[in-house]
Amino acid sequence: MANVQSFVNNPYQENTYIVYDETGECAIIDPGMDTASEQNVVVDFIRKNNLKPVLLLNTHCHIDHVLGNKFIFDQYGLKPQFHEGELPVLDAIPAYAPAMGIRYELSPLPDNYLPETGTVTFGNTRLHLIFAPGHSPAHLCFYDKESNILMGGDVLFRGSIGRSDLPGGNFTQLIDNIEQKLLILPDDCVVYPGHGPDTTIGYEKMTNPFLN
Repeated sequence: MANVQSFVNNPYQENTYIVYDETGECAIIDPGMDTASEQNVVVDFIRKNNLKPVLLLNTHCHIDHVLGNKFIFDQYGLKPQFHEGELPVLDAIPAYAPAMGIRYELSPLPDNYLPETGTVTFGNTRLHLIFAPGHSPAHLCFYDKESNILMGGDVLFRGSIGRSDLPGGNFTQLIDNIEQKLLILPDDCVVYPGHGPDTTIGYEKMTNPFLN
């Protein structure tokens, strides 16, 4: 079974996740570390738990989710994996980062882009890809069926949904993907979002004001 550790990083209070299992192998998802102290907390957790990072995954490529890509590459030799449709989002960052007062180190590019469907694996863990654009043009969520957890990025939040007013966003598409691809997951599936506290599919079905 997979374990999840979260770290809140950068001015956007973004959730960086480490998902690991009994083999000690782990995936780093959406590294948002912005400062040396944020970097140290993540590295210390990996070291103290004798983990071996083998995957670097981005749900999407907004600045707050990729700030740590270069650091993770330097530290562990991992290039990010994300859907190729996120490249325009990544390429736009250097133009706007300085105006936001953020020092952005260029992310390495993937050797392998992720498809819309399929799986990625580490240790004994299999993550199913769920293609759910609307917040960004090619956003992916990662679902561990065995552990019944969803690494949801900025699609579905506790009591809210991702914003759709950024370039490549689309409100109708976002709602359709949530309702057709996420709400069909088990009610007790735990959702680990890109911001804020975790939630469950069932709780959002009952209470989320943006969903029917």
